[in-house]
Amino acid sequence: MISRRLLRIKALMALYAFNRREDGEIAHAEKELLFSIEKTYDLYHYLLLLILEVADVAAEKIDQALQKRMPTPEDLNPKRRFIDNQVIAQLRTNTAFNDYISSKKLSWINHPHIPRILYNKMISWEAYEEYMSSEIHSYSADKKFIVNLVTKLFAESEDLESNFEEQSIYWNDDTEYVIVMIEKTLKKFKSDNKENAPLMPLYKNQEDEDFVKILFRKAVLHTKQCSELIENNTTNWEVERIALMDILVMQLAITEIIEFPEIPVKVTLNEYIEIAKYYCTPKSSTFVNGILDNIVKEIREKGLFKKMGKGLIGEKADEKTL
Repeated sequence: MISRRLLRIKALMALYAFNRREDGEIAHAEKELLFSIEKTYDLYHYLLLLILEVADVAAEKIDQALQKRMPTPEDLNPKRRFIDNQVIAQLRTNTAFNDYISSKKLSWINHPHIPRILYNKMISWEAYEEYMSSEIHSYSADKKFIVNLVTKLFAESEDLESNFEEQSIYWNDDTEYVIVMIEKTLKKFKSDNKENAPLMPLYKNQEDEDFVKILFRKAVLHTKQCSELIENNTTNWEVERIALMDILVMQLAITEIIEFPEIPVKVTLNEYIEIAKYYCTPKSSTFVNGILDNIVKEIREKGLFKKMGKGLIGEKADEKTL
């Protein structure tokens, strides 16, 4: 499932796009937000498909070697461990995976150079040499190699990242998060799953789906309130001089604190400070952190939010600092 961190980032991007629009149509912006999340789920399946594509290139190389007029002993006795990998075999027959790929018409047919580039990098990769020459043949060894293939070789490929950026504007920042999703998926595969090995759902649960929808809509509807809170706590700054992305990060953080009583304040603050480090200016995280601390004190004093359940974690300690 798509992580809460990525859902927050998607909401931030949607809020930024909404602020650049002239029509002010919240419904259209929400539709774009949900579409961008679905595109992340496409990428999840697309990367899983890439594993099979690299294996297909390996199988093709073996077939080409066998077709030589004078094949070498090595050509006649190829190492098939990678193309016979048990996890790859499971993925090929996975019902949910194949249904999704078919319904979305996902394919690497227009980008055949990517699997070939990755194959060529793989065969010169030390981990590949160790895997192919190891005397340990087991399902766990097969799974470990495929996990490493995705989390290391795929993750570090600049060619792959550039290709994703060219294919979809929605994939610009998704690869890191999707690779984590795939790692978690593969680690849950078991040898007896066969065609029913579980894939991750789009959302962890209904609560996550509701979270991103409410977060975005409430952030838009509470723009005036958030702006006033930011202005009240930036006495040495004119709001007009604050970078738009800084304002939007704080707007989402304020909205989350007020609207989601079961999310601890510290969790919210930590999440948006981390997001600010990546999406704002180098000094933004420190700036955003300081302003949000002051805003939290103000809205707590005014009773604008009340935490409950898990959201109470850290509340007593915070209240003592007032």
